[in-house]
Amino acid sequence: MSTTAVLRTLRGRNVIAGAGALTTAVALGATLMAAAPAQADPHGPYGTVTARTGLIERQYPSTDSSVRGSLHFRQTVALKCKVRAQNIEGNTVWYLLRDRQVWVSARYMDNHGFVKYCKDVDRSSREMLNSVPKGAMG
Repeated sequence: MSTTAVLRTLRGRNVIAGAGALTTAVALGATLMAAAPAQADPHGPYGTVTARTGLIERQYPSTDSSVRGSLHFRQTVALKCKVRAQNIEGNTVWYLLRDRQVWVSARYMDNHGFVKYCKDVDRSSREMLNSVPKGAMG
């Protein structure tokens, strides 16, 4: 086999190997991009904002209540509990966020996991407090 023929064969193999490596890298990168969410999902029930313009956080579960902040479209937040309150476009459920004392309308939130009613969450908290011996420290 001539030197030219050997070089053509080696170049062809390098191109094929390079194309294979590139294909693998692109596929791996696409897989990693799809697997990595914008935010990590919190443990327990959580919600994702569905309103393209974002979602307003309120002090109480009502649009008459003061604004405390806002959430972005597709933002994921941990949900503590829910109540039935003001009707927002046919939905009377409002969620209390787990990490801060603010409320958001369930109308613009896609929830994942079971969200308890706040009366059930509060009851279990009181029962736990009542089980602590008097005079306990710490």
